Amino acid sequence: METVKIVVTGPFNAGKTEFISSISEIEVVSTERRITDGSRAVKRETTVAMDFGRITVDDGLILHLFGTPGQTRFNFMWDILSEGMLGFVVLVDSARPETFREAKTLLDRFRRYSATPYVIAANKQDMADAWPPEDLRIALRASSATKVLSCVATNHASVKEVLLDLLYSILESARGD
Repeated sequence: METVKIVVTGPFNAGKTEFISSISEIEVVSTERRITDGSRAVKRETTVAMDFGRITVDDGLILHLFGTPGQTRFNFMWDILSEGMLGFVVLVDSARPETFREAKTLLDRFRRYSATPYVIAANKQDMADAWPPEDLRIALRASSATKVLSCVATNHASVKEVLLDLLYSILESARGD
Protein backbone atom coordinates (compact mmCIF):
# COMPACT_ATOMS: atom_id res chain seq x y z
CA MET A 1 0.00 0.00 0.00
CA GLU A 2 1.43 3.37 -1.05
CA THR A 3 0.76 6.48 1.00
CA VAL A 4 0.88 9.97 -0.51
CA LYS A 5 1.21 12.97 1.78
CA ILE A 6 -0.62 16.07 0.57
CA VAL A 7 -0.59 19.38 2.41
CA VAL A 8 -3.55 21.76 2.23
CA THR A 9 -2.47 25.31 3.02
CA GLY A 10 -3.91 28.77 2.64
CA PRO A 11 -4.69 31.96 4.54
CA PHE A 12 -6.84 32.16 7.66
CA ASN A 13 -10.49 31.28 6.93
CA ALA A 14 -9.81 30.00 3.40
CA GLY A 15 -11.67 26.74 4.11
CA LYS A 16 -8.86 24.24 4.75
CA THR A 17 -10.62 22.40 7.59
CA GLU A 18 -13.86 22.18 5.56
CA PHE A 19 -11.90 20.99 2.50
CA ILE A 20 -10.42 18.06 4.43
CA SER A 21 -13.63 17.33 6.36
CA SER A 22 -15.75 17.10 3.24
CA ILE A 23 -13.60 14.34 1.69
CA SER A 24 -11.99 12.40 4.56
CA GLU A 25 -13.18 8.84 5.10
CA ILE A 26 -12.19 9.06 8.76
CA GLU A 27 -13.22 11.58 11.38
CA VAL A 28 -10.79 14.45 10.87
CA VAL A 29 -8.15 14.85 13.54
CA SER A 30 -8.46 18.56 14.19
CA THR A 31 -6.77 21.05 16.46
CA GLU A 32 -9.45 23.73 16.24
CA ARG A 33 -9.40 26.06 19.22
CA ARG A 34 -11.44 29.07 20.27
CA ILE A 35 -10.03 32.32 18.88
CA THR A 36 -9.01 34.80 21.54
CA ASP A 37 -7.83 37.73 19.42
CA GLY A 38 -9.50 40.14 16.99
CA SER A 39 -9.90 37.38 14.38
CA ARG A 40 -12.92 36.06 16.27
CA ALA A 41 -15.02 38.62 14.40
CA VAL A 42 -14.47 36.41 11.31
CA LYS A 43 -15.03 33.00 12.93
CA ARG A 44 -15.07 31.40 16.39
CA GLU A 45 -12.37 28.73 16.05
CA THR A 46 -9.11 28.29 14.16
CA THR A 47 -6.62 25.49 13.51
CA VAL A 48 -3.60 25.85 15.79
CA ALA A 49 -1.48 22.85 14.72
CA MET A 50 -3.02 20.83 11.89
CA ASP A 51 -5.97 18.93 10.51
CA PHE A 52 -5.55 15.35 9.34
CA GLY A 53 -7.76 13.31 7.07
CA ARG A 54 -7.40 10.16 4.96
CA ILE A 55 -8.77 8.93 1.65
CA THR A 56 -8.37 5.46 0.17
CA VAL A 57 -8.10 5.94 -3.59
CA ASP A 58 -7.88 2.23 -4.40
CA ASP A 59 -6.35 -0.99 -3.02
CA GLY A 60 -2.84 0.36 -3.54
CA LEU A 61 -3.09 4.08 -2.75
CA ILE A 62 -4.02 6.13 0.30
CA LEU A 63 -3.89 9.92 0.51
CA HIS A 64 -3.00 11.53 3.82
CA LEU A 65 -4.22 15.13 3.95
CA PHE A 66 -2.55 17.56 6.33
CA GLY A 67 -4.14 20.98 6.75
CA THR A 68 -1.94 23.80 7.97
CA PRO A 69 -2.93 26.60 10.31
CA GLY A 70 -3.69 29.78 8.38
CA GLN A 71 -2.53 32.33 10.91
CA THR A 72 1.13 33.32 10.61
CA ARG A 73 1.70 33.03 14.35
CA PHE A 74 1.50 29.25 13.82
CA ASN A 75 3.85 29.26 10.82
CA PHE A 76 6.36 26.96 12.53
CA MET A 77 3.85 24.19 11.71
CA TRP A 78 4.19 24.95 7.99
CA ASP A 79 7.82 23.80 8.09
CA ILE A 80 6.96 20.65 10.03
CA LEU A 81 3.96 19.66 7.91
CA SER A 82 5.76 20.22 4.60
CA GLU A 83 8.36 17.53 5.35
CA GLY A 84 7.79 14.53 3.09
CA MET A 85 4.89 16.02 1.15
CA LEU A 86 4.48 14.84 -2.43
CA GLY A 87 2.17 17.69 -3.38
CA PHE A 88 0.21 20.60 -1.96
CA VAL A 89 -2.96 22.60 -2.45
CA VAL A 90 -3.05 26.35 -1.85
CA LEU A 91 -6.65 27.06 -0.92
CA VAL A 92 -7.69 30.66 -1.50
CA ASP A 93 -10.92 32.35 -0.41
CA SER A 94 -11.74 33.79 -3.82
CA ALA A 95 -14.39 36.06 -2.30
CA ARG A 96 -11.89 37.87 -0.05
CA PRO A 97 -9.30 39.73 -2.18
CA GLU A 98 -7.73 41.15 0.98
CA THR A 99 -6.27 37.64 1.58
CA PHE A 100 -4.69 37.25 -1.87
CA ARG A 101 -1.33 38.77 -0.84
CA GLU A 102 -1.08 36.29 2.02
CA ALA A 103 -2.01 33.44 -0.34
CA LYS A 104 0.79 34.52 -2.70
CA THR A 105 3.25 34.54 0.22
CA LEU A 106 2.17 31.02 1.23
CA LEU A 107 2.44 29.80 -2.35
CA ASP A 108 5.99 31.15 -2.63
CA ARG A 109 6.97 29.71 0.74
CA PHE A 110 5.67 26.21 0.01
CA ARG A 111 7.29 26.21 -3.42
CA ARG A 112 10.62 26.84 -1.67
CA TYR A 113 10.17 23.77 0.56
CA SER A 114 10.43 21.41 -2.37
CA ALA A 115 9.77 21.13 -6.08
CA THR A 116 6.61 19.10 -5.55
CA PRO A 117 3.52 19.50 -7.72
CA TYR A 118 0.81 21.84 -6.50
CA VAL A 119 -2.50 23.37 -7.49
CA ILE A 120 -4.29 26.54 -6.45
CA ALA A 121 -7.91 25.99 -5.45
CA ALA A 122 -10.15 29.05 -5.85
CA ASN A 123 -12.52 28.28 -2.99
CA LYS A 124 -16.02 29.64 -2.36
CA GLN A 125 -16.90 29.70 -6.06
CA ASP A 126 -20.53 29.32 -4.97
CA MET A 127 -20.51 32.91 -3.67
CA ALA A 128 -21.69 35.76 -5.91
CA ASP A 129 -18.61 37.91 -5.23
CA ALA A 130 -16.04 35.15 -5.83
CA TRP A 131 -13.26 35.99 -8.26
CA PRO A 132 -13.07 33.58 -11.23
CA PRO A 133 -10.03 31.27 -11.26
CA GLU A 134 -8.41 33.12 -14.18
CA ASP A 135 -8.67 36.46 -12.36
CA LEU A 136 -7.25 34.83 -9.25
CA ARG A 137 -4.31 33.56 -11.36
CA ILE A 138 -3.53 37.15 -12.34
CA ALA A 139 -3.89 38.43 -8.76
CA LEU A 140 -1.48 35.74 -7.48
CA ARG A 141 0.88 36.24 -10.42
CA ALA A 142 0.75 32.51 -11.12
CA SER A 143 2.14 31.27 -14.42
CA SER A 144 -0.14 29.97 -17.15
CA ALA A 145 1.23 26.49 -16.40
CA THR A 146 -0.09 26.65 -12.81
CA LYS A 147 -3.42 24.93 -12.35
CA VAL A 148 -5.98 27.28 -10.75
CA LEU A 149 -9.13 25.28 -10.14
CA SER A 150 -12.66 26.17 -9.09
CA CYS A 151 -13.56 24.80 -5.69
CA VAL A 152 -16.29 24.71 -3.10
CA ALA A 153 -14.66 23.20 -0.01
CA THR A 154 -17.96 22.01 1.46
CA ASN A 155 -18.75 20.00 -1.69
CA HIS A 156 -17.32 16.48 -1.78
CA ALA A 157 -17.24 16.26 -5.59
CA SER A 158 -15.50 19.64 -5.91
CA VAL A 159 -12.78 18.68 -3.42
CA LYS A 160 -12.37 15.32 -5.14
CA GLU A 161 -11.76 17.05 -8.49
CA VAL A 162 -9.06 19.28 -6.98
CA LEU A 163 -7.32 16.32 -5.34
CA LEU A 164 -7.53 14.15 -8.47
CA ASP A 165 -5.99 16.94 -10.52
CA LEU A 166 -3.14 17.22 -8.01
CA LEU A 167 -2.73 13.45 -7.86
CA TYR A 168 -2.42 13.26 -11.67
CA SER A 169 0.27 15.96 -11.50
CA ILE A 170 2.13 13.99 -8.81
CA LEU A 171 1.99 10.82 -10.94
CA GLU A 172 3.22 12.71 -14.03
CA SER A 173 6.06 14.19 -12.01
CA ALA A 174 7.04 10.75 -10.68
CA ARG A 175 7.16 9.36 -14.24
CA GLY A 176 9.20 12.32 -15.41
CA ASP A 177 6.61 13.57 -17.93
